[in-house]
Amino acid sequence: MGSRRKKRLSYEGKRNPCIVCQQPPVTKPLRSAQDVLACLKPHRDRRQEYFVTLSLDSAGRLIKRRVVTIGLLSVSLAHPREVFAGPLTDRAASVIICHNHPSGVTEPSKEDIQTTQQLVVAGILLGIPLEDHFIVAKTGYFSFREWGLITNT
Repeated sequence: MGSRRKKRLSYEGKRNPCIVCQQPPVTKPLRSAQDVLACLKPHRDRRQEYFVTLSLDSAGRLIKRRVVTIGLLSVSLAHPREVFAGPLTDRAASVIICHNHPSGVTEPSKEDIQTTQQLVVAGILLGIPLEDHFIVAKTGYFSFREWGLITNT
């Protein structure tokens, strides 16, 4: 327990403290899908659905990456309360969300679209806009913004 606590404390004050995947901090703005996908690489080929938030500062740089929920084989539940709890703590300017599809199919389900719409509204109310929602798999990705399902509001 003591060494785990020391390890956690050693990350304080650094950008993108991802203890799980030990990736180096991301200091450049996340401007393209490829920039975002690089941050999500550890989650692309998971066997369960992982729902992840990327808290961004006002320049679009990653503050922190968080796993919000770990679902079952094909379902991951995400409620606005859990999704925005971390970005609120981070004092994030905006957020990008992501989840993986273990099936390899990146097309969004009806539930994915409904959840995204709910999170867009919640983000507007909280003043933390949802920039994009990515669905990732081994073979590719789906960006709600690229497909016009999230627009600048």
